[in-house]
Amino acid sequence: MSDTQTQQTMKKGAAHVGDADFDQLLKNSKTPVFVDFYAEWCGPCKLAAPIVDKLSDEFRGKVEIVKLDVDENSATAQKYGVMSIPTVVMFNKVGDEMKEVDRKIGFPGEQGYREMLGKVA
Repeated sequence: MSDTQTQQTMKKGAAHVGDADFDQLLKNSKTPVFVDFYAEWCGPCKLAAPIVDKLSDEFRGKVEIVKLDVDENSATAQKYGVMSIPTVVMFNKVGDEMKEVDRKIGFPGEQGYREMLGKVA
């Protein structure tokens, strides 16, 4: 396997986004967007991370699943009123605008995330 193939294989899981590209992601997305607001130091966030990555691979093409580090991207976290982490926010098109349609604060386990995804996928 070439280095490029290895890098592509390693790019599984949720993409990381930041303040600079978040609004464009919502504006341009053709699918619902599931955003995991987290921090590296957060214990429950570490429990959620492998599940978020697994779901990202499973729902690829149906739901855009991304992660946003609140310590590095505080403007977006503030804009969406994220006060506790982990917080997951689901966005979906309502009319021609992307709007928040669901939110879970804390780590609800894989089933809790699946319930959110089931509402839009």
